[in-house]
Amino acid sequence: MSKENVAAVSAFVEGAPPGEVCPSLESITPESDLLPARRCDIWYGPAIHEPLAAYTNKSTDIKALTLEQPRLLNSATPAFEKYNEEQLTAVKLPGGSQTVLVSSHNSLGGDRYYDVESQSSFAFDHIAQKASSVQSHTLESKHKDLIKSLLKALATHASEHYNNPTFSVFPTSDDNTLAILLVANKYSPSNFWNGRWRSTYLLNPTANSLTGTIKVDVHYYEDGNVRLTTTKPLSLPLSPSASASEIIRQIAIAEKKYQEELNRGFAVLSEGAFKGLRRQLPITRQKVEWDKVGSYRLGQEIGGGRQR
Repeated sequence: MSKENVAAVSAFVEGAPPGEVCPSLESITPESDLLPARRCDIWYGPAIHEPLAAYTNKSTDIKALTLEQPRLLNSATPAFEKYNEEQLTAVKLPGGSQTVLVSSHNSLGGDRYYDVESQSSFAFDHIAQKASSVQSHTLESKHKDLIKSLLKALATHASEHYNNPTFSVFPTSDDNTLAILLVANKYSPSNFWNGRWRSTYLLNPTANSLTGTIKVDVHYYEDGNVRLTTTKPLSLPLSPSASASEIIRQIAIAEKKYQEELNRGFAVLSEGAFKGLRRQLPITRQKVEWDKVGSYRLGQEIGGGRQR
């Protein structure tokens, strides 16, 4: 098993569009009629460069590539971990109905993470994207009361503006900064598109500072392949001793403004760049009849000129 193979798999995983990394491998069996030469073609390449209408079907493709190198998938676990944490993967706890986040900010190490609201920790399989081994977990932070207030205000903001959002607030490792996280996913494989909105903010209550980034990733793949990825850095103003409601209000204002910027950008693309990609009519303003193209006299009928 070469380092090149592991690097290739890792690169595929880390660059996958939203909703297009397979969440389940349990049902795969070694039997496969795929030729070895096809295995590299159908690996995560389609998830990154080509349409992927139903990401759950790709589990067979993943296993097919690794049949001859069964340890390759496990060797790429760090790439899956990086992907899940950076993408703020949302997962349901066993027996629960609400989703919780997987991120670097709530990592306990050893593939375990914790959730503030449910006061629990859980093991997370980065390849299968499943949670297990739920245990009780008590939050230890000098900002515990502020975290609870932020969660309450954030819940209202998220439910009013996002589709199926998952969010949380975690203290950083030094407990001097709070990470405010929100992710909203919308998958529509039947209509050939998937999308994800991610917001990450760092709040320093002592310095009264709030910075963050908004990341949007949309993949559309009907009869083509168009992907939009954007990153918006933010530095938001806060009044002295700002309350949790004020902090979330500033976040809501910034996110609404960015959404409006994106809408204007889409309009410009639609009327400008995308139109420029379309085939233009010839000077006659008529479509070329390709079945009769052999009878055209170049420079006269197509170009609209006179015959000499």
